[in-house]
Amino acid sequence: MARVSNIESIESKAGGSRVRARGSRRRTGRNPRKGILLILLVVAVLATCVTIRTLNLKEKSEDLAVTERQLETQIKEEERKAEELKNQENFMQTNRYVEDEAKRKLGLVYPDEIVIRPADEK
Repeated sequence: MARVSNIESIESKAGGSRVRARGSRRRTGRNPRKGILLILLVVAVLATCVTIRTLNLKEKSEDLAVTERQLETQIKEEERKAEELKNQENFMQTNRYVEDEAKRKLGLVYPDEIVIRPADEK
């Protein structure tokens, strides 16, 4: 009988099927095109998600910019009103204001002052 090689002995132990040596595996059932298509699909989905999120953030940013401009206008208006109130407060502390209010509300006049009133229309 001739010498039996290692491969033949392995074949006989495995039931006649061929067993490959280490490191030389054959790809079975895998299609490289499917993998590439899957990767492209994932990239497309991610790009779509990023685009949608970017558009939403841009819209929100524009809304916030409008709100900011409105608030700045409101701040300027309130500062103007505060300045008017400060001026009014300063005027109310003068003698002229006291005289004007005494004449208007109480009808008071100085002793040497002549009051001319319109005639009653009847």
